[in-house]
Amino acid sequence: MLTSAHVVPPQGADVRLFRPGERAQWSASVVWRGAPGDRDDAALLHVADPAWIPPDGSGPGWGRLVTDRPGTPCQTIGVPDVIQRPGRPVELWQATGTVNPSTGRVDNRHVLTLRETPPESSGVGTSPWGGLSGAAVFCDDLLTGVITADLTGLGHAGLEVVPAYVLHHDLDFRAMLAAYSSVPDSSGVLEPVEWQHLADIADIRRGPRPLPSPAALLRARQAVVPFRGRAEFLSQLGAWCAEPGFGVWLVHGPAGQGKTRLAHHVATELAGGRLADSRWSTVWLRADARHADLALLAAAAVPALVVVDYAETRTAQLADLLRVFARHHGGTPVKVLLLARSVEDWWENFQADTHEAEELLDGAPVTALESLEPTDGDRAGAYRQAVDSFATRLGHVRGWQHHPWPALAASLPTPALDGADTALALHMTALADLLDTAVGTTSEGAHTSIAETVEDRLLWHERRYWQAAATAHQLHPALSMNTLIDALAAAFLLSAHDQDEADALLARVPDLSDQPRDRRSAVRAWIHALYPSADARPWDSLQPDRLVERFLGRHLYRYPDLPGYLLSGATQSQLTQLLTVYARAAAQATARDRLEASLTALCVTHPDHLAEPAIEIATRSENPRALVDALQRILNDPTTSADLLERLAGQLPRTSHNLADFAADLIQRLVMLQREHADDPAQLPALARYLDRSSYRLGQLRRHEEGLAASTEAVAIWRRLDEEQPQAHLADLAKCLNSLAARLGALGHQEEALAAIQEAVEIRRELAATQPDLHLNDLAKSLNNLAYRLGKLGGHQEALAAIVEAVAIRRELAAAQPERYLFHLANNVHNMSVRLRDVGRFEEALAAVQEAVTIRRELAATRPDAFLPVLALSLNNLSARLGQAGRHDQALAAIDEAVMIRRRLATAQPAVHEPPLATCLSNLSSRLEPLGRYEEAAAAVEEAISIRRRLAAAQPSIYMPALAHGLHKYARYLEGLGRFEEAQAAEEEAASGDAGVRQSDGH
Repeated sequence: MLTSAHVVPPQGADVRLFRPGERAQWSASVVWRGAPGDRDDAALLHVADPAWIPPDGSGPGWGRLVTDRPGTPCQTIGVPDVIQRPGRPVELWQATGTVNPSTGRVDNRHVLTLRETPPESSGVGTSPWGGLSGAAVFCDDLLTGVITADLTGLGHAGLEVVPAYVLHHDLDFRAMLAAYSSVPDSSGVLEPVEWQHLADIADIRRGPRPLPSPAALLRARQAVVPFRGRAEFLSQLGAWCAEPGFGVWLVHGPAGQGKTRLAHHVATELAGGRLADSRWSTVWLRADARHADLALLAAAAVPALVVVDYAETRTAQLADLLRVFARHHGGTPVKVLLLARSVEDWWENFQADTHEAEELLDGAPVTALESLEPTDGDRAGAYRQAVDSFATRLGHVRGWQHHPWPALAASLPTPALDGADTALALHMTALADLLDTAVGTTSEGAHTSIAETVEDRLLWHERRYWQAAATAHQLHPALSMNTLIDALAAAFLLSAHDQDEADALLARVPDLSDQPRDRRSAVRAWIHALYPSADARPWDSLQPDRLVERFLGRHLYRYPDLPGYLLSGATQSQLTQLLTVYARAAAQATARDRLEASLTALCVTHPDHLAEPAIEIATRSENPRALVDALQRILNDPTTSADLLERLAGQLPRTSHNLADFAADLIQRLVMLQREHADDPAQLPALARYLDRSSYRLGQLRRHEEGLAASTEAVAIWRRLDEEQPQAHLADLAKCLNSLAARLGALGHQEEALAAIQEAVEIRRELAATQPDLHLNDLAKSLNNLAYRLGKLGGHQEALAAIVEAVAIRRELAAAQPERYLFHLANNVHNMSVRLRDVGRFEEALAAVQEAVTIRRELAATRPDAFLPVLALSLNNLSARLGQAGRHDQALAAIDEAVMIRRRLATAQPAVHEPPLATCLSNLSSRLEPLGRYEEAAAAVEEAISIRRRLAAAQPSIYMPALAHGLHKYARYLEGLGRFEEAQAAEEEAASGDAGVRQSDGH
């Protein structure tokens, strides 16, 4: 029980408690007490009276105000003196009001400003609110503070509140909460008050809450087994959080690898101030949070972490999130942690298709989460820890309270753990072993040809839970368990947003379709009782994912026709869910061939329902083969309508490895269909656009000859149309000329590529003259491409003129919309520096790269993940320009900063940032050399050589020349230091590398 310190005796003393309206009283003891009248004027009481019956349900969550927005609604309930009457029972008073976060902040206080007219005091020096001290203050559902005093000077209209964050800052207070909490590591977590409507409360750990089945212990949010390992990665995440401004980090890995558990642990460590200097708030973003509501996240006034689970399925919401944070002022660190099964195509597509992603996600770390327990010894220790942890919690699971769990755990031998390839697999093994031992039998799998797994053992116990609950709900044996499990499979496959969707879905389950409505309603209630949702949805799903995917895999293996019955009337969201979960279930190695074939057949049989969502799922699935095969068969089916093919083309992402061949084939099929109407002039624009799209798709497959033919034909059509309707099709012609230049350049036809891009520039210049808002940015893009083409042909002066004009345009655009165009301006200015160098204008080149550094440094201050890599690139070039100008000390400072940035980035993403780190280290040695610091120069280039050796081992043709160059430089330094034998060895290795590269080039 929470109350005020000044109303209870010192710690260790006993008190008596009562509830208003009840006669009973209970004994309690003061187990923690702050200082009466001070900023921590609060106390915790432990009610140990045997007659005490705790209230049902889970305890409240603790809250913290995280923005500076005024007027946060709140309420409190207590027993103030003002409403008490002699001879009457003690009465309650519910007061409502608001809290303004900045009021009282210096003194670490909140002030509850009352909405109601304050009562008059009964005498001088007295407060009508006497007796209200110790009342809890709630902001919506979150316990945010405790009333301590009537604030003088406000006419009794303001009550002083001890904020929850002050109490949680006290280690003894948190230790006492933890001692009585059923959820490990949750006592220090303060939920964001203003963002609670955005939070997925299914991922918030509150307790105690009765657990319906043993499988619930495997949920990441329960944190039953203590967190292990990943110390280095946690350190990297801590360093990332310490960076200023906004940032994004994507963590991906297969189901059960520990992504969600890692995020929970990070949130707990941040809340406790152990992973970063200050205490952070975390919000687990709910999947249905709307764009208008997300805007409040940008108002963060405290360091905040936003966690987005299943990020690959939430790209539209991610785009909204980036638009919100594009307006973030950058003064407060806000980080977004994305969790996904894989990166696949979806991450690249998302960055390409989202305007804000170009700035906010450039350089964002991407980490594949590795297996946690790689060796037998690690697994054995983790297994014993898991067994002991589950034994302490199984007694709280409904129906399993009466087993001697500690004794059972002690009696379990450590089994062979070769199949426990992830932390979750190991935990499932430990839990299954305990359950099997408790019931004295070994679970048996269903009669299929699928080999039994540890998931099957847990599902056997889960099925006992399903049957017992069905009997209690009077559904079984009136309905067979096969019918009820069909209903469960449908619920997990398609889910439901509300009760109406749930009822409609259950009505499509074959053996429930003829049942009375009240019987189906009873089935819905049964599923809800099995897996209650934490929000308004009719039910939750079986967790963890590997368990539900195994269940569905086995069920669909036996009953592949079930999904076909569920499609008619399903919402788009349900169809997407079905394909997502089905594809994951089909990834199971033991049933892959048959499940993949069933999934493909389902899509081919129902193309109008499933073909479009199949495109979306194929770009983000770990196992896209079945969906890609289905799409290809739909495409090859001559009966597939042109309307469906056009809809599929509209769903294609800009780039996709998984769908690259299908995309090219689909667009070419549409080109062929469009050719059938080529004699109709009104259809020619559509043909030209499909030809241009075909060129782009063929280019992605490096089929440049075919792509060139498509672009050439598209340009010819637009020219013809332009002759017939001058000015009407110029923008389309310019776009196709850009594509034509790309195809010509890829085939080495540089002169023709230059001519094409020059014409595109001329057209866009003409268009921008009359409609600058529409065409200026396109003109800048074409000018940048023109500069590149001219540079390739040695036309450095003309290339400089083109990039100078592009810079001028981008300056104008950035002045009006800096948040959109400043990034592009920095890129153009950086490229202009290179062009100025090419023509020998070194002072101007230096000034240009200094401007690029200034802009990128400003951008990196608020969004380091996005702009630190390009800042390092500009610093590297700045160092070279300063060195050319003889300003060696400044050149060294610039390259030192670039190396520091690259080291930090390479720690998080070595595959991405080690190559540029090696380049920076080599350049560092060149900057040290003119200062006579040869030992340091040799050490820098030696580190670069070490990196390039690793890179060259994997990709010799790319990295061997740079390795050989570094070895030559290293040999020169060693000779200058008198280390002649080492210098000779370096030269010999360099010569060997040179010969290897020449031989490879000859082949």
